[in-house]
Amino acid sequence: MLRSLGVGQVGELGQVGRVGGLGPFDSLGSLRAGRQGRTQVWDRRPAGHEAGLSSMKTLTDYLWFHTSKPREMIRITDQVAEIVARSRVQEGLVLVSAMHITAGVYVNDWESGLIEDFGVWLEKLAPSGLDYRHHQTGEDNADAHLKRTIMGHQVTLPITNGQLDLGPWEQVFYAEFDGQRRKRVVVKVMGE
Repeated sequence: MLRSLGVGQVGELGQVGRVGGLGPFDSLGSLRAGRQGRTQVWDRRPAGHEAGLSSMKTLTDYLWFHTSKPREMIRITDQVAEIVARSRVQEGLVLVSAMHITAGVYVNDWESGLIEDFGVWLEKLAPSGLDYRHHQTGEDNADAHLKRTIMGHQVTLPITNGQLDLGPWEQVFYAEFDGQRRKRVVVKVMGE
């Protein structure tokens, strides 16, 4: 049920009021009505949820990795899609986050040349074998920490009609920069 709450009322999205320079959406996610300085919020709770009950669903699962090489890029799109399907969320988001400081998650094309290019590029930006200050602590993997920071540790992806809503060439990857040991990725699905 989609019902208008009107200006100045409090709804599921929070207090409604003036919008100051935030474009068509204010910081609470409400859509601005056509008139200057007025905001219209739509309450998207299903009928019967007026008492404050939410139809939000969540599912948390983990993907485990123990790579055979120190550095690997592993496509995980199908595993993430399977977790999304199990969640029964039709509209929402999925967070995919590496839970180790020398691994990452990213979205890009599944093409072997590009994957090799990432490795070459990352090695130029954060070469292994340098005398990093981190190594003065007894560690030897500073380049892996830097590579993870460059590639990112997590992605948030849309779910539409119960499926990952990726572009035509987009795939989800786990990026390992200091492997050959057990690590995990958390996959958290949220939505209606």
